[in-house]
Amino acid sequence: MLVRVLPYAKTLLSSVINEGDIAVDATAGNGHDTLFLANLVGETGFVYAFDIQQQAVDVTIQRLKENGLEHRARVILDGHEQLSKYVQEEVAGAIFNLGYLPGGNHDIITKGETTISAIEQLLSLLKIGGIIVLVIYHGHEGGKEERDAVIEFVKSLPQKYVHVLRYEFINQKNDPPFIIALEKMKKLPDLK
Repeated sequence: MLVRVLPYAKTLLSSVINEGDIAVDATAGNGHDTLFLANLVGETGFVYAFDIQQQAVDVTIQRLKENGLEHRARVILDGHEQLSKYVQEEVAGAIFNLGYLPGGNHDIITKGETTISAIEQLLSLLKIGGIIVLVIYHGHEGGKEERDAVIEFVKSLPQKYVHVLRYEFINQKNDPPFIIALEKMKKLPDLK
């Protein structure tokens, strides 16, 4: 059976994030991934979640509180490109949902430049064997530009340091989302 995109993203993260680990939700959105990560890291782990919209931060905090897990996460009103200001620990896994906030303002979208900056920062923090999952929604205004910039960047990563996977269904209509997953194989040289 072929696993759909969102369940596959969770499978990838579940394979590398354990009790006590640090995880990052680079696009908190409606808090579903933050909650999922908070469950994976357990009582001794921690999640950093980022979003530039107050609405997303509030919804995410509320979702965590409803599940009694607000102590396992910090929800930060800032762009994911500011990640290294807040996260200094080694990270086991991270997720991005690129595009706009579901149910929010469709004019506020993730952008290639800031997404790539966040990926670079995460790659330096990521443990060996850690995974970054990017769920790429690209059917909106500006989505194809971000998709192309991210793909160009990840294609250039040296394969002996980072394995890059693209997972998608190629016969679906209307720009279906797909996954790019990055697995860190060894410490990277400076990417700049």
